[in-house]
Amino acid sequence: MVPARLEGPIGIVGLGLIGGSLGLDLQARGMEVLALVHRQATAERARQRRLATHVSLDPAILRGCALVVLALPLDRLLAPEPALVQAIPAEAVVTDVGSVKAPVLECWTPLHPRFVAGHPMAGTAAAGVEAGQPGLFRGRPWVLTPDPPTDPAALDQVVSLAAAVEARCLVCPAAEHDRAVALISHLPVLVSAALLQGVDDAARRQGGGIPELVRALASSGFADTSRVGGGNPELGTLMARCNREALQDALAAYRRSLEQLERHLAQENWSALQEELRDCQQLRPGFL
Repeated sequence: MVPARLEGPIGIVGLGLIGGSLGLDLQARGMEVLALVHRQATAERARQRRLATHVSLDPAILRGCALVVLALPLDRLLAPEPALVQAIPAEAVVTDVGSVKAPVLECWTPLHPRFVAGHPMAGTAAAGVEAGQPGLFRGRPWVLTPDPPTDPAALDQVVSLAAAVEARCLVCPAAEHDRAVALISHLPVLVSAALLQGVDDAARRQGGGIPELVRALASSGFADTSRVGGGNPELGTLMARCNREALQDALAAYRRSLEQLERHLAQENWSALQEELRDCQQLRPGFL
């Protein structure tokens, strides 16, 4: 897919991790970025950090934009303010960055004729106006989930947006996206959270100096496996709420794998356990 010429100015609604990082990268490439935020303190800090060319609390800032990126949390994306919808030019391309696509398509397709559902797969544990950083999207997947009514020219513009920040553009159906991210993005959040809870609970039950000792001994392995479980709780809850069925299926598959490993341990079947771990060693590179 060859990117078309990216047209501006570009509007960004929300200057958290994704919106702020996008604003930094687009400005570095000479694009004019017009940003809409909903708190005065956010606007002031965003101006100080130069996350956009112009920052406003007034939706009217979007009226001259050729492309508008809705960098909003899922709850606000799925219940957009009427003033926001009305301020977006009818001819503008509109895309989002939400981590669940089917409900977003269902909501926004009737609201705007040039909507393209998207999901840049990039992130850190940081959130809010301080989180934006340059180069966040470089080499990362940017998934687009067009449906039959999607305007092909609008799709081309969002492909160009992804290319402008050096992301890898992927196109797939919304339902497949949601089931895939339930497995590789949403499931790890709950698994990581369960690890943190389980370790803390087990250490407390054992008592003595164990609760303090496990914290003193925790190193890079525990940090890696617990990172997403210790992330933004609002984001994690929204992902689960908006992708509940796919996430339940993913948890069931994980539970089956965990029970199999538990059986090997209980039966002292070390050869079977080693074979399972060898299979995992071979599986992992394909996911990275």
